[in-house]
Amino acid sequence: MNARTLALGLTAATLLAACEPMPAEPLPPVEAPDDCRASAYQGLVGQPVTVLAAMTFPIGTRQIGPDDAVTSDFRPDRLNIEYGRANRIERVSCY
Repeated sequence: MNARTLALGLTAATLLAACEPMPAEPLPPVEAPDDCRASAYQGLVGQPVTVLAAMTFPIGTRQIGPDDAVTSDFRPDRLNIEYGRANRIERVSCY
């Protein structure tokens, strides 16, 4: 291999090594469906679970504690209110 061929090969390798793929554009955030109107209850997050006793919720609403067993069937029209060991509401969602 002569010096010119070697130089061309090194130049090509250097140029290819400098190429980086363009980062893909980030996808827009996927918004969860709000069929159960969970957005109307987001103010409950952080509140003590005792506030739920004075409220009325749609039929089928589940109040889920940290050790409660629940079915895993997907029901987008069902409101779920989850609270943790500190008895504070941690999540309000539809599923």
